[in-house]
Amino acid sequence: MTTTTTTTNEKADTMQRTGDTTPAPRVTVLYFASLRESAGCERETLAHAGDLAALYDALRARHGFALPRERLRVALDGAFARWSDSPGEGAEVAFIPPVSGG
Repeated sequence: MTTTTTTTNEKADTMQRTGDTTPAPRVTVLYFASLRESAGCERETLAHAGDLAALYDALRARHGFALPRERLRVALDGAFARWSDSPGEGAEVAFIPPVSGG
């Protein structure tokens, strides 16, 4: 079962607007492993204007993620990305925690 959370007026959507009149792009964030457990959902859609680092920082504050950015990989639209990349409208962002096992 997939849970989707859409946020519109929450504090963690810290950068909802770029300038005064342009709405921030809406992005879908995918969570895996411990991040999914902390977020309480597999994905959520929200407005965010800024880079991937700022997006993770806002979501970390909202959901209480224990992992710092340095321990994660980030993907944008199915390809590994840099934390300084900025997602556009309709982008899919995945935060990928380290995995263990063999």
